[in-house]
Amino acid sequence: MSTTRSLGVTGMDLAALGFGTWVLAGAGWQYSWGATDDDDSVAAIRHAVDRGLNWIDTAPAYGLGHAESLVGRALSELPEGERPYVFTKTGLIWEDGDDPAGAPRRIMRPDAVRRELEQSLRRLRIEQVDLYQVHWPDTGAAFDYGSDGPVTAAATPLEEYWQVMADLRKEGKVRAIGLSNHDVGQLDRAEVVAHVDAIQPPFSAINRSAAAEIAWAAAHSTGVIVYSPLQSGLLTGAHRADRVLGADDWRSGSPDFTTGLAANLALVEALRPIARRYEVGVAEVALAWVTAWPGVTGAIVGARTPAQIDGWAGAGALRLDSDDLATIAAAITATGAGVGPAAPESV
Repeated sequence: MSTTRSLGVTGMDLAALGFGTWVLAGAGWQYSWGATDDDDSVAAIRHAVDRGLNWIDTAPAYGLGHAESLVGRALSELPEGERPYVFTKTGLIWEDGDDPAGAPRRIMRPDAVRRELEQSLRRLRIEQVDLYQVHWPDTGAAFDYGSDGPVTAAATPLEEYWQVMADLRKEGKVRAIGLSNHDVGQLDRAEVVAHVDAIQPPFSAINRSAAAEIAWAAAHSTGVIVYSPLQSGLLTGAHRADRVLGADDWRSGSPDFTTGLAANLALVEALRPIARRYEVGVAEVALAWVTAWPGVTGAIVGARTPAQIDGWAGAGALRLDSDDLATIAAAITATGAGVGPAAPESV
């Protein structure tokens, strides 16, 4: 595994790749990847740690707590000195009476945040979360169910919920705090209240729309861990145009896998010569591209089984040269795949 990188000013040094648990959450909820085997999931977590991935990213929203419970089970089987950092989130929840297969609510009320944290700690079987992140900005939502139906509350202002997060850090319940899916304007507002230790935006060779947020983080000594660096499996090199995704797989309705699929697969083909030259897989090239972007601390990558991890874990040690990065930038432009700048300003 590659050398570690500092996560902002948190004092945590991370491997370039971390293990993501969204894909392990099982079926029966809106953003499911389909059914999974719990024993395989725990084995995958253990194997990720064995391969040198020293941090795990999860969330209570993944399978309505199921992914966190799997992480807790895996951690309980590891000696304390071998346990990875644990990152989880708050604010994307299903309340009592909600349909698990329906859309979750974006809620950051102070009482909800504290309740979620206590629930996460129990499921994870830990006493402190290493990085606690706001999953999405609060949009306001129904918060109670009575004889007259749900009562709708206004969105909690960012300054209010970020203060709650800062309080949790001060109280020692969490080591560091972060914001996921927040734009530059929101990051500026949060930084006035308390330092943003880390951000978590989506980022890949297909989805490059968070370049501005990553630049903001670099200017504010803020760590960056990105999610979906393989664009939900498109950049592994294994997806084919004729592959049929199951109805219980959320990707079956995603534009990346429908109207945008041809351009995305054309970009994948452009990565194959680079992969052959380094004698690695396409996924490793795609991940090395992400971690080469200035300001990125690490990338979250998921897997259902230990064998899948072996297909990309070596990317943490892969260093693309300037010619490789220029070739990829040209391919992004030529194929029209995704959105965002084809390369950082320094390339």
